[in-house]
Amino acid sequence: MSARVFPCFDAPTNTVTYVVAEPAGLAAAIIDSVLDFDPASGRTARVAADKVLAVVAQHRLRVEWILETHVHADHLSAAPYLKEKLGAKVGIGERITEVQAAFKRIFNAEPEFATDGSQFDRLFEDGATVRLGALEGRVLHTPGHTPACVTYVFGNAAFVGDSIFMPDFGSARCDFPAGDARTLYRSIRRILDLPPATRIFVCHDYGTEERPVAWETTVAAERQGNIHVKEGATEDAFVAMRNQRDRTLAMPRLLLPSVQINMRAGHPPPADANGMRYLKLPLDAF
Repeated sequence: MSARVFPCFDAPTNTVTYVVAEPAGLAAAIIDSVLDFDPASGRTARVAADKVLAVVAQHRLRVEWILETHVHADHLSAAPYLKEKLGAKVGIGERITEVQAAFKRIFNAEPEFATDGSQFDRLFEDGATVRLGALEGRVLHTPGHTPACVTYVFGNAAFVGDSIFMPDFGSARCDFPAGDARTLYRSIRRILDLPPATRIFVCHDYGTEERPVAWETTVAAERQGNIHVKEGATEDAFVAMRNQRDRTLAMPRLLLPSVQINMRAGHPPPADANGMRYLKLPLDAF
């Protein structure tokens, strides 16, 4: 079954939010939404999210799920805003609890911060189904970039988060807490075991001098041309490459605010006694 897919590219974060809908009906989901954030001023905005809402309105869709592929480190989630506007449920992979536990320690979050995933409406186990009207989706646990990463497969479309990118960009980094290159290699092989014609939709792209920004490829194209995991790339070679490369990478610009928000399903920390909400800046934590 062919899902309808409407991409919404956010240039400031190079993130693609997707609206995916059943072929002929109105049931839909939003995957990996973006809340605008200016780190210099600490102010948020809803420009990116409103563009997604405009797509939903244009096609008269009924959004039933707001899905996260993982706790993003490069943009804030707009899930609470979209949930308020659309009444949809928010879902993420069940191993979000491990991510919450790790970052609760790093950010010394308030004692009341629950690490049981209860901030989300649904925690998806591997193999869980997500139905959008006549379109049935399947959840694949694909950890490695983070332990909670999942891929959502709706018909012939797979939404892979940060696990794999366009063929000329390769794969995700694995140096965040509980990330693991060997685990990522096996997760990517699982994605590439999908039928060759499966459309792959990536969460980020940056374009090159040779091509503009792109976000859709196929399993066949990844198998043939992905610079990190194409056919013939061994697990040990991938792990060595990934570990060496990750040591040279700078931290994402929005990592510290993003994780503190996204581990809470897009909600900010509770207000202090003065009524203000604050994000923390841990020194020498990464």
